[in-house]
Amino acid sequence: MEEGYIKLIFGLKLKQIRTDRNLSLFGLSKLSGLSKSYLNEIENGKKYPKPDKIAILSEKLDVPYDQMVSLKLDKNLAPIGNLLKSKILKEIPLELFGIKESNLIDIVANAPVKVNAFISTIIEIAQNYNFSRESFYLASVRSFQEANNNYFDDLEQSVLKFSKAYQIDLDSRLSSKELEEILIEEFGYKINENELLKYEALGSLRSVLVPKTKTLLLTNEIDEAQRTFIYAKELAYNFLGIKERLYTFPWIKFDTFDQVLNNFYASYFAGALVIPKARLTEQLSSVFAKNTFDTALFLQAINSFNASPESFYQRLTNILPKEFNIQNLFFLRFTHKAKSDQFHLKKELHLSHQHSPHANETNEHYCRRWVSIKMLKDIRKSKNEHEFDIQISNYEDDGMKYLVFSSATKDPFKQDYYRSITIGLLLNKQLERKVKFLDDPKIKTQNVGVTCERCAIKDCKVRKAPAIALEKKAKNIKIEKIVEELNQRFGS
Repeated sequence: MEEGYIKLIFGLKLKQIRTDRNLSLFGLSKLSGLSKSYLNEIENGKKYPKPDKIAILSEKLDVPYDQMVSLKLDKNLAPIGNLLKSKILKEIPLELFGIKESNLIDIVANAPVKVNAFISTIIEIAQNYNFSRESFYLASVRSFQEANNNYFDDLEQSVLKFSKAYQIDLDSRLSSKELEEILIEEFGYKINENELLKYEALGSLRSVLVPKTKTLLLTNEIDEAQRTFIYAKELAYNFLGIKERLYTFPWIKFDTFDQVLNNFYASYFAGALVIPKARLTEQLSSVFAKNTFDTALFLQAINSFNASPESFYQRLTNILPKEFNIQNLFFLRFTHKAKSDQFHLKKELHLSHQHSPHANETNEHYCRRWVSIKMLKDIRKSKNEHEFDIQISNYEDDGMKYLVFSSATKDPFKQDYYRSITIGLLLNKQLERKVKFLDDPKIKTQNVGVTCERCAIKDCKVRKAPAIALEKKAKNIKIEKIVEELNQRFGS
């Protein structure tokens, strides 16, 4: 372990021994002959005492010397010790969130028992909900996105520099051929489209990079938009000088938080290159300026870029907060298998608000009135490659409404699988100022819940489960009321 952690563990042990003996710092100072300020620095992990000082503390506190210097903590402090011994604080770039590692250490040192209880609680929750290290890392990146309104100007500027350096016309539809040429000529890549097909187990992979020879293995099942995005990500890694990275798309596993964060950076760069900010802003302004929603114009905007609907919706989460000051929004991606009644939330992002659609990992039934669920049902029945709809979702329990856009497509890599991409914008004064078609009578308003188990909508024809969570809550309120009445009757 690093020296700082060794100091902290010794300080934690000393503080615990002192408090177990009901000694104040003043009392320990008087007992040991060591100054109060010196002892305080030891307990806070700032200093590690010399052997003669440890010997004095060992004698006065009646604790064996070996036990004092051992890095082993008792069960009350063991979780903190495990945290400090692990690499977790090094793997997460705390500075991204404005946190200094020394601040965390100070918190641990000043309230070790309470911090330990908190850590134990987090660990227990993680275990009960099967919360893996991967989930923790992905949640950290998502929080980082949300903290920055999912807009990163340094990456936007890097795209502009790249386009200038390699003479990419951001006003025109980008092609994979343009990017392939740069990868090969400038960065020495070799493209292989035959190898991945030989391995059935790799059916879900779209690309694998062999870094030693810069050989990019592609499956020939990808379409033009997917190929363009893969090339754009590879260019991002090279142009941004990223070394700590993932080599498969989609990723199989990752070893460090930096790999996850850099994967996000590369994806952001790729999205900004394929869907330039200026063009998208202009198109959205045209859509929003109309008094009625122009479906054809919105779909035209999607189709004008060499990108999938998912990439387009993801890009909206960058541009709407920055260019239109529409900061209260959510993004959802669902997957669905034909002949199944299961709808799985695979990706989500919530900006500025803890929006009502939060409910993943609860094993409950998502509201079948959501347009994102409806789109999956529509694409399943349709012969179209892309289904789109728009609705106003009214969450009566929260008193909030959202303007919701949703698209559904077939999964190109899994037969009989579908996906829907959804973005919801909170209806408020800001949205009313920016979007002129909110009163369009053609836009259906739908009362919705989050999950059936928590929904109070009466006589819902598409309900898949009773509102057991609400029933339990109502039962508890009734019990509390009766107990309160009994206290009033018999308390005087």
